[in-house]
Amino acid sequence: MAEAHQAVGFQFTVTPDGIDLHLSREVLKHIYLSGVTSWTKRAIRFKNGILTGVYPASPSSLLIVVIAIMSTIYARIDPSLGMIDTIKRTMSVRSVMQTQTVLSAILFSTGLWLSLILMLRYILKALLSYHAWIFESHGKISFCTKLWLSLVKMLSGRRPLLYSFQTSLPRLPVPSVDDTITRYLESVRPLLDDEQYNQMEVVANDFKKDQAPKLQKYLILKSWWATNYVHMSVLYVYCRHYTGNMDLLYVTPTHRQAARAGNVVHAMLQYRRKLERGEHAPLRALGVVPMCSYQMERMFNTTRIPGIETDFVQHLSDQKHLVVYHKGRFFKVWLYYGGRHLWPSELETQFQRILDDTTKPQPGELKLAALTAGNRVPWARARLKYFSQGVNKASLEAIETSAFFLSLDDEAHGYDPDKLRSLDLYAKSLLHGKCYDRWFDKSFTLIAYKNGKLGVNAEHSWADAPIIGHMWEYVLATDCFLLGYTEEGHCKGDINKGLPLPTKLQWDIPLECQEVIEESYMVAKVIADDVDFHGCLFDEFGKGLIKKSRTSPDAFIQLALQLAQFRDKGEFCLTYEASMTRMFREGRTETVRSCTSESTAFVRLGDQDPNLDLFRKAADKHQNMYRLAMTGSGIDRHLFCLYIMSKYLSIHSPFLKQVLSEPWRLSTSQTPQQQLNMVDIKKFPRYVGAGGGFGPVADDGYGVSYIIIGENLITFHISSKFSSPETDSYRFGQNIRQAMLDIRALFDQKDKKEKEM
Repeated sequence: MAEAHQAVGFQFTVTPDGIDLHLSREVLKHIYLSGVTSWTKRAIRFKNGILTGVYPASPSSLLIVVIAIMSTIYARIDPSLGMIDTIKRTMSVRSVMQTQTVLSAILFSTGLWLSLILMLRYILKALLSYHAWIFESHGKISFCTKLWLSLVKMLSGRRPLLYSFQTSLPRLPVPSVDDTITRYLESVRPLLDDEQYNQMEVVANDFKKDQAPKLQKYLILKSWWATNYVHMSVLYVYCRHYTGNMDLLYVTPTHRQAARAGNVVHAMLQYRRKLERGEHAPLRALGVVPMCSYQMERMFNTTRIPGIETDFVQHLSDQKHLVVYHKGRFFKVWLYYGGRHLWPSELETQFQRILDDTTKPQPGELKLAALTAGNRVPWARARLKYFSQGVNKASLEAIETSAFFLSLDDEAHGYDPDKLRSLDLYAKSLLHGKCYDRWFDKSFTLIAYKNGKLGVNAEHSWADAPIIGHMWEYVLATDCFLLGYTEEGHCKGDINKGLPLPTKLQWDIPLECQEVIEESYMVAKVIADDVDFHGCLFDEFGKGLIKKSRTSPDAFIQLALQLAQFRDKGEFCLTYEASMTRMFREGRTETVRSCTSESTAFVRLGDQDPNLDLFRKAADKHQNMYRLAMTGSGIDRHLFCLYIMSKYLSIHSPFLKQVLSEPWRLSTSQTPQQQLNMVDIKKFPRYVGAGGGFGPVADDGYGVSYIIIGENLITFHISSKFSSPETDSYRFGQNIRQAMLDIRALFDQKDKKEKEM
């Protein structure tokens, strides 16, 4: 923006009397403030970089070490065992002996200090590699774990910044082939008859004996030099995977579309500033064990770029604009003015100008974003052919380099208890919209509806759902409790009418490209129209009651899903549950195969004669599998990486091919809530969000996202395909509700029997 100001701030004309120079004081002031802000930002980043770089020590500890060493020298004690004298002899500085001694002592002290930092990091990494605490029963902590907790707290006592623990996090271990195949066979046993299982066992053992050793060696070699042996394969895992995050369920702070967008965009800028400076507190399990923060780096200024062979993720820094879509037009809006963020009232003014703009879309502009929703190869080719020069290149670059994408939607959505399918339609809109009013390649698209409701559509090659959820919690809390609105529903603050107008992006899209856009739109529309989405608010009971029964809420819900699946289809299926591996550096997710021999035993008997003992065995088994996945002993990421390695080495593996072709007919995920605890939901029970959902993975399967909110509410987002005669999202939602109630009845019966005794 400073460059644009300079073009106006410095004007000159050549006259017979010489050069007549015109200066604008206002513009020069903005240029000066922009420079001050830029250098201030650099200074803060530099300072925080040092704090992060020396963690778990502090810069001041260097002074303590220097003073301690100097004190011993003056006491005629040499703690360096002669190293200070060696440094003094090798120094080429010609000065008095006393100065040489001081300089040598300072150099030795600095080296000693750096060595201590490395030693502390190594100790902390070793401590963080201890995972036995995860497998201990709730409320029963061993002496070893208590000692471990004390040591971790002691080494991470100083207030850490977002990336302070990154270098101390352990690497994700490569499981042994024997363990992975054993667990795999165990996971498919309840899904196969005896003949099918025996065949699978033969194929698996052949792979273990013939091909696996070579593939495993290369994978271990990769794990030695790569930060995370799974990380580079993540783009394949998350290809074309999107989720939608909802607004607050029961509260709409203002119904003014531009005002709500203004507050939220300003809150996002505040979040981004803290993110770029590394000032957010790292997420820590038990309040002690740090989670990897690597994924958060690419939350803003990130775009997925299409490629003929494969896509890649482009991440920039310090982007000072966003792109806004409204009724088929794209606008570029600057986010800074005079070296500061635009205030919410200023952003509201800019967005209202766009809403009031009555110009028509240019030819091909209306559905342009459908290119990002259709097949990737046509989009990659169109990008090279039609968007590599001229105004198209400049406008596309503005979109792809923007901080994020904002869609000012011309529809009204949100949860309305008086409207039967309001939550379903809201979720579908967030997931795909009209297929051309979200830029699906951006890390996320913020959606502001005309009734003041909000939502986010997130692309997942760059990060997982909890990452965007972290930002969303911060934004909603800041919007409602810190920024607020006037009585008329406008953003607070003065209105600056001198802001430069939003810039309408220009396009020159030929007919051939318009045909590609229309084809992409039709492909996306067929997929979107086929999504059957149902949102279910389960408020009969929640986490509070489940915990009283001494059961993991996640295990309780997963077993209810297995019971619902069996009742819905009359059979079991391969079930995916996402588990995080962020206790390891650059960790993402692992799969928990929730359909087990224990869960099927419970469901088969439980559907006729519910058995609490079988339920507890199944819940314990699920918890153990979840813990194994969290600690790097999962099945699917290891097998997938072995498959990728087999492709590189041109090794054909029938076993790996069969494993990766198995459909996940039930794909589930829990979205965490209250990661920041900025809102006390006991005090403000209506300020809760409904989380978000995703589409089905298999054509004849279900996608289920569930969110445990507070003590008494669980939301389910269920997706399937209309084209499948075997699935119905509403029916499955009713099955889940009944399964939850039936499992609770097991505990009610037990309590009743105990009271009678």
